[in-house]
Amino acid sequence: MFKTATLAIIAIAASATIASADSNYINSLAKEQASKTNIELGLVRSNAAGVVEIYSFHRGEVGKLLGSTDVHAGANPDVDVNIRRATTNAIAVLKVGGQIVETQEIDFN
Repeated sequence: MFKTATLAIIAIAASATIASADSNYINSLAKEQASKTNIELGLVRSNAAGVVEIYSFHRGEVGKLLGSTDVHAGANPDVDVNIRRATTNAIAVLKVGGQIVETQEIDFN
């Protein structure tokens, strides 16, 4: 399952900028985080109601779900996700209708 999810996320990540530039995005300022228990994503824009999920992410492999939060259609300012303490970097995944529409890798300082 993780290999399938990893391949799907990598494929989406490669095309997400082109496919969703007009409607879905996770703030690019979210790439570096100081806290390993609270992810501050900032503005998340979604074309419909969805969910942001945070997964552990190491060497291109998606790991366990660390936390999630719902988002509504349109602009969602100041999106934060409380997570279990991260021991590796992470990846934020925006899903709408169960489909991945955007991803953002997260590095911890």
